[in-house]
Formats: sequence, C-alpha cells, structure tokens
Amino acid sequence: MPKQRPLVAIGLLGPTLDAGRDQKRWSRWRPTVGLHMQSDLVINRFEMLHQRRFDRLAEGITEDITQVSPQTSVRSHHIEFSDPWDFEDVYGALWGFARGYAWKPDVEDYLVHITTGTHVAQICLFLLTESRHLPARLVQTQPGPRRGPEDRDPRDGTATVPGEHALIDLDVSKYDKLASRFAAERQAGAAVLTAGVPTRNPAFAALIARIEQVAAATRAPILLGGPTGSGKTVLARRIYDLKKSRNLVDGPFVELNCATVKGDAAGSALFGHRKGAFTGALAEREGLLKRADGGVLFLDEIGELGRDEQAMLLRAIEDKIFLPIGADKPVLSDFQLIAGSNRDLRQAVAAGDFREDLLARIDLWTFTLPGLAQRREDIEPNLEVELERFAVDHGKRVTMNAEARRMFLDFANAPDAAWRANFRDLGSAVTRLATLAAVGSGRIDVPLVVEEIARLRAQWQPRTTLTDPLTALLGDAVEQLDLFDRVQLTEVIRIGRAARSLSEAGRTLYAVSRLERKQANDADRLQKYLARFKLTWAQITAPG
Repeated sequence: MPKQRPLVAIGLLGPTLDAGRDQKRWSRWRPTVGLHMQSDLVINRFEMLHQRRFDRLAEGITEDITQVSPQTSVRSHHIEFSDPWDFEDVYGALWGFARGYAWKPDVEDYLVHITTGTHVAQICLFLLTESRHLPARLVQTQPGPRRGPEDRDPRDGTATVPGEHALIDLDVSKYDKLASRFAAERQAGAAVLTAGVPTRNPAFAALIARIEQVAAATRAPILLGGPTGSGKTVLARRIYDLKKSRNLVDGPFVELNCATVKGDAAGSALFGHRKGAFTGALAEREGLLKRADGGVLFLDEIGELGRDEQAMLLRAIEDKIFLPIGADKPVLSDFQLIAGSNRDLRQAVAAGDFREDLLARIDLWTFTLPGLAQRREDIEPNLEVELERFAVDHGKRVTMNAEARRMFLDFANAPDAAWRANFRDLGSAVTRLATLAAVGSGRIDVPLVVEEIARLRAQWQPRTTLTDPLTALLGDAVEQLDLFDRVQLTEVIRIGRAARSLSEAGRTLYAVSRLERKQANDADRLQKYLARFKLTWAQITAPG
C-alpha cells in the first residue's frame, strides 16, 4: 500500500469559540480543538494563525491539541489586522501568510479550516483557497452529539464534545448545472452592458466580459476612456443597471459632464453649498455627491475639473466625506465613482492639469472603449437599434429596402468611412434618414442613402483654415512631418505672411547667421528651405 502523505491543517484561532481555561472547557465544543478530535482525520501538523494579543489563548489551545492528538505538532503564526471586519485588511494579512508560507504540495496535503474567525475572515480564506493561493481543500467543523465513551477528556474521563467535520470540494467544474448557471448569469450581465445588442467584435466582447466581472465584484472607482461618442455615458448607465439588478447598490445614478461647469459652479454642483457661500448662492444646495449616496456617480470628462475640485473629490473618494462650499460641518456620502475621459489623463498629469494622486486613485480599473471605426462589425446591429429607437421616439416605424441597406452598410464598412463622432455619427445619420422617410413613403430608399453618404463625406472632410496653415498647404502630407519640422515651418509661414517681400522675410529669419556671411542672400536661403517641403514663396503668401 502507498504510504499516506502527511496532512497539514491551517486555521485561524477563534478568540470566542476557542476560549476557555477551566475544566468546563472540555464539556463544550471548541472548533480548533474539535478539529483534532476527529477519529477519521489524522492531522500531522497544525498551522495556527492568530494576532499577538491572543498569544496566551494560543498557548492553551496548543496544550489541549497535544492532549487530544499527540501526533500533531502545532506551529503558531502571527498575522495582524486592525479591524477583523475590514475585508481589505483581513484579506491582505491572510494573503501575506499564503505568499510567505513554504508550500510543499508534492509531499504534503493541506486543509484550510474555515469555521473560526469573522465571516469576513472565512470569506477571505475561501477566496484564497479557490484561487489556489492556499493549495488546499476546505474543512468545516460544527457541534455534534457525543458519540460514546471514547469522547472523554484524556485526563479525567470528563465527557467532551469533538463535533463533526465535512470536507468541501471547490471544483465546480464537476457540477455541470451550477457551472451552466454561472455562465448564463455572466452572459446576462454582458447583455445588460451592451443594451441587449450582442457585439460581433471579439475584442469588445472580451472587454465587456471583464467589465461585467469588475462591476459585480467591486465598488472601487472605474475609469472609462475612449473617443467622444464611443459610448462611455451609455456604458456607465448600464453598469449601474447591472449593479442595481444584483442588489449591489440601492441609491440612484447621478451624472455630470464636468466640461459644462467651471469655478464656483463646478464646486457647487458636485459638493453643494451653503446659503451665502459666494455671490449668487441665494439658497442652500445639496450637491451631486450627496445625491449619489448609496448609488453611482458618473463624472464624464473628469479631466476638465479644476485642481481645487479634484482635491475635494479625492478626499470624498477615499474617506467618503467632503465639505460643501461655505460649510463648517462635513457631509458623508458612500458612492461608487465611474469617471469618463476622452483625454489621456497621464498627459494631463504631465502638463500639470490633473492631479497625479487623483489619477492613481481612479486608475485601478481602466477600460478604453474603441471607436466605431474599430467595431465595424457592430454597425449593422446598431443600425437596427437606431431604427427601433426612432420608432419609439417618434411613434412611426420606418423600414429600409434591401438595396438601400446594402449600399449604406457597404459605405459604413469601407476604410474611408471615418465615423469621427463614432456612434453619435451613426445615430444622427439614421435619424436623418428615418425622418426624411417618415414624411414620405415610410421606407428608406437608395436616393436617401446617396444623399446621406454625401453629407457624411462632406462632414468628415479635413477642415483647412488659416489657423492651420500646414494642413491648408500640405494636406495629408503634414502627417509625415516630425513635430520639430511642423513647429519650425509654421513659424516660417507666419513670418513670411507678415513680411512685405521674400527678402524681408529672409532678413528676419536669418538675422543672426547673415552677419557671418560675406553675401547674405537671405531670399535664396529661404526659397531653398521652402523647397525642402515642396513649397514656393507664392504658395505661402497666396490670399485665403
């Protein structure tokens, strides 16, 4: 017969259930001692986790384990947390033990005892075991009837209470129905986030699946990036709907576009104010942070907030407390923040426009939404969604004939379809088509699609103005220039257009180096410089 491997149990000391020093302790159930009194569970080593302030209790429990199970060696490990009901604190302490322990799964078997400790501690032990940070099986003990004369205090024969135990198998893959239920729930959550429109884009589908997991698991801030019109506001609302459907929030969804408020108005909108706090504060105002208590606060374009508002928001996120403008008493609000930005906030930090500590706080879960041009597979299903939305909003259903649909989708999926405003462009296009069809036959036909395609192409044409001289002169070729050349050439054009002649422009541009030349020939030097970019003096000084 193969030799049985040593069995190692790991458990938290229970300051309440395990307590007891007098003889009466043997007549009641104590889970840690009872674990070692199971006749069919021979434990070779017990790793006992406890805080330093329970050292004396740990010594007594060690002595009792030695009495009931002489073959078991007991080792104590100090783990510290300030609040046994603080999930992050407890999880961090147990995770630290798991990371530092010398596991030998090839030669030992492990059990994790999840009966003692607070419910938070038990959940943390479960999660660490499921994630294989603790490569073990779970064991749970409970009180049970005395089984007979063998359940006696080894010293004087007093009746003892060993209780009962059960091993828990975490391999849910064995339970097909349960696994199927979890999969169906995840799919339902993803459907909520996509407003019921299944995405055909694999990368976006994976992104939505991850957002669904995060939204269901945490109330930490979420940052949504992506270009204007990519759907950040809609997704934020859907995240709230998902959390609400699972009873993860009970407060409202509150939103603010930070680009629409500045100065006192921004501070007042977010944090509220007291009457008379500033000019125009004629009445007390609650503020959106307070209104979002227990729910979700969505701050779109968070990069547009002023530095003062950023500092106040940081404290509100970290401490769930803030001070309304003009108030001397703080206000509490427990909300989840979802932030949106079409700017690169790291660049904003580098430019001094955004607080680095605030970005660090909201950058825990960051998801960047792709633009419509990166999700062309989803244009067709969203075309149907927009037509349905028009029918609901206007009370009139509009259809699209097959040839018109094919023409529109061919155009929409072509590489030169820019979709600069993303889903806003698509929504506007469908609204225009449906509106014109509604006043006629009720069907979108080819002439309407031809007209809309022309409108969109004109809308996406590069805007060439005098404030963008390089684009006006060079067109798309400007994208091939280094930033250094763009800056230099822009300044040369500005000086040239302000000068009365080629020679005057040359004298201004070469004012220092011309003094070192016997023949300055400033005009020739300037013409040669412009020729490098296939430009002439006449081109850069042409009207318009």
